[in-house]
Amino acid sequence: MSERFFPRDEYYMRLALREAQRALAHDDVPIGCVVVQRGEVIAAAHNERELRQDPTAHAEVLALREAARRCGSWRLLDTVLYVTLEPCAMCAGAIVLARVPRVVYGAPDPKAGACGSVLDVTGERRLNHRPDVAGGLLADECGEVLRAFFRARRRPPGR
Repeated sequence: MSERFFPRDEYYMRLALREAQRALAHDDVPIGCVVVQRGEVIAAAHNERELRQDPTAHAEVLALREAARRCGSWRLLDTVLYVTLEPCAMCAGAIVLARVPRVVYGAPDPKAGACGSVLDVTGERRLNHRPDVAGGLLADECGEVLRAFFRARRRPPGR
């Protein structure tokens, strides 16, 4: 994993943050994701686990599905995936399987992160694809969206 960012990375991460806010409309954990190919956003998604009652409806999985549909291929070559929280093992596995060359995430996830925090699925040498991963872009802003969501959920009713 690196902390190497490029000039347009912040722009795309801000789009992912905007997407994360959309999850609040249906009481989902506010995580957003965009997939970019040659400078164009080809997919955007946010968590929809509560909305769909589907444990696999993470922002990354939904965005990967949309990107594959738009590209007409499950191989998402020449793409960059931006996500507001470090991907979990399921999402990191899907990223590897989709052959995404680069992943940029915002906040690290010390409980379930699989890009180096808890596990390192994206860096596993025995797998046939290892994306370049850059973590920590707008980490404070991405983390605050999540902290605010969980603070509000823990607040007693009527307060």
